[in-house]
Amino acid sequence: MSVQHIKPYTAQGSKKKQVSDMFDNIAPWYDFLNHFLSLGIDISWRKKAIGMLRATKPKTILDVATGTADLALEAQKQLAPDKIFGLDIAAEMLEIGRHKIRKKELAGRIELLLGDSENIPFPDNTFDAVTVAFGVRNFENLEAGLTEMLRVLKPKGKVVVLEFSKPTVFPFKQLYNFYFRNMLPLIGRITSKDPKAYSYLYESVMAFPDGKDFVKVLEKIGYHSPTYKILTLGISTIYVAEK
Repeated sequence: MSVQHIKPYTAQGSKKKQVSDMFDNIAPWYDFLNHFLSLGIDISWRKKAIGMLRATKPKTILDVATGTADLALEAQKQLAPDKIFGLDIAAEMLEIGRHKIRKKELAGRIELLLGDSENIPFPDNTFDAVTVAFGVRNFENLEAGLTEMLRVLKPKGKVVVLEFSKPTVFPFKQLYNFYFRNMLPLIGRITSKDPKAYSYLYESVMAFPDGKDFVKVLEKIGYHSPTYKILTLGISTIYVAEK
């Protein structure tokens, strides 16, 4: 099953619209649940993902599926680029991100835009780096979104993708699957009042082409020298590639 066919609510209708509605619904609880359900490990994952760009010192960065701007804020903290743009289809998530940015007095450095990963509103060859955390599996068309990211990258620019993956080591794999399939949706349902959102999380991760399969997708689209780094026994993976 391809990741494009996994939708949060119903088999009919646009995945893009459903994902936008889902994240708008859970936006007030999103940051809390991210940190709580991952025991805070997601914070270190973001730090490691942005750390992949330290050697290249990008001056302009696009953060796709920016959500509440955690990755964009981490990029600003580690890399201090001239400008970061964050793009997302969920308006409520962006409002929370803007509040965080204003609180840190970074409004001049980080700008959040409502927009679509499959139709990025920037010219070709604009950014030194493009980042995305836990967003590519939500694309309605994975290859179209990745192609747009490649288009707006400058030559030799880098893409960094942080995404959930599937552990393979016994017995961690079995424990992880039980928690992800049963406990996480229950906690998410009680907290966020959206019974589908965290079931979708598990289903979309299971359907996502992770590891070597995702590297093959990157190569097919035209990215160069893709590599990947497995984190926390395979719960998530960082992918890095170049234009």
